[in-house]
Amino acid sequence: MKITTELIAHISQLSRLFLPEGEQAAMAAQLERIVDYMDVLSRLDTGDIEPMSHVFPVRNVLRADEEQPSCDREALLANAPARDEESFLTPKSVE
Repeated sequence: MKITTELIAHISQLSRLFLPEGEQAAMAAQLERIVDYMDVLSRLDTGDIEPMSHVFPVRNVLRADEEQPSCDREALLANAPARDEESFLTPKSVE
């Protein structure tokens, strides 16, 4: 695909980037090289290759969930300014 300076000007306008005239020609050459390389990659036969989510093998490093006893409800509610039998009471904040 041929990348022209007009296309670069349009892309820079869409992305709200200002590129001086000298940089537009250099950017066109760089983008053309990128697109040419993508064409090379698209010609590769990847039919027998399994899709991956990561380049490196990733494993879960978190610990397993294990049920543990919770804090005592009475101890937690002991210093509450307002409470009912099982929870904190707060003033109504939305009418």
